[in-house]
Amino acid sequence: MSKIMLCRFDNLFARALAALTVLVACLLPAIACAKGDFSVRSALAYERDGVYYIDANIYYELNEAALEALQSGVALTFEVQIEVRRVRRWRPDSSVANLLQLYELQYHALSERYIVRNLNSGEQDNFLTLSAALQSLGDIDGLPLLDAALLRDRPSYEVRIKAVLDIRSFPGPLRLLSAFFGDWRLASKWYKWRLPP
Repeated sequence: MSKIMLCRFDNLFARALAALTVLVACLLPAIACAKGDFSVRSALAYERDGVYYIDANIYYELNEAALEALQSGVALTFEVQIEVRRVRRWRPDSSVANLLQLYELQYHALSERYIVRNLNSGEQDNFLTLSAALQSLGDIDGLPLLDAALLRDRPSYEVRIKAVLDIRSFPGPLRLLSAFFGDWRLASKWYKWRLPP
């Protein structure tokens, strides 16, 4: 009887292993396609006429979930978070200035155009392709950062920038789904550099 039980166990184990292999093989392409990427490729700050400005290049790649939402008419909001910090040797760094730039990307099915809107200034541009719209979103040129007079005694200052897909702006049901599924959490790492004197 123990031989029969052992054969049944081996058979059950083989079936479970085969089912798991098929499941993993089916899910791998979906997982691979689901990965999006946000990364700050370059950034610099410079002073002109007593004001610091920032230029940055951010790479945006949407995952399958975000692409599907966009094609279904959901507007995606992108946050660009910028912070100037005073770097201290023996104490924790302190924040001097925070800047939040908001951009909206929307697809209009009727005109087959992608619309990029700067929610801070109200400026808007139309694009034929998603790649052109994402490239425009990632090009930040001459954005006023802060008045140079706010930086006293010229100690060491650090600027950091990060790009995030804002899931708080989604419609109710989608916001609830995005809170539970990690594939909606698209964000770059902080990109840091020293502010030139």
